Amino acid sequence: MKKKYKILAEFAKDVSHETPDIETYLQTKDNILKYNLTLDINSKLLKNKMIEVNIISKFQETNLEKKRSNFEITYAAIVRIDENVKNEKEMEQIVLSDIPNEIYPRLEDLFISLVNKSGFPEVKIERKVDFEKLYKERLN
Repeated sequence: MKKKYKILAEFAKDVSHETPDIETYLQTKDNILKYNLTLDINSKLLKNKMIEVNIISKFQETNLEKKRSNFEITYAAIVRIDENVKNEKEMEQIVLSDIPNEIYPRLEDLFISLVNKSGFPEVKIERKVDFEKLYKERLN
């Protein structure tokens, strides 16, 4: 099946990591396996059938009362949509499923590198994200 879009550029739009002090580092080190990865997707219509698609990934533990580290990356793709895509549902699938499935492996590599090089080498992402499955579940 021919893709109905072309990725013109992709880049790390925002990268953030906070561990304000040694106490926070030690607290995070003890609790890092309780941290959860969350993903959010948003898009912005540009001009000439171009769209900016952002995947915001956050790795944090919300149940810790105070000392915790936060990791966040917004990864963006600039995409040109084919002229023959007119249907809103088709556009939605491209933005919420097709593009994220294509760019997520690079975001995941960047994210793991950020967390590991921030002093937490034991962190791995065990589950692969299937954006197509998530999109279909959202429809039901």
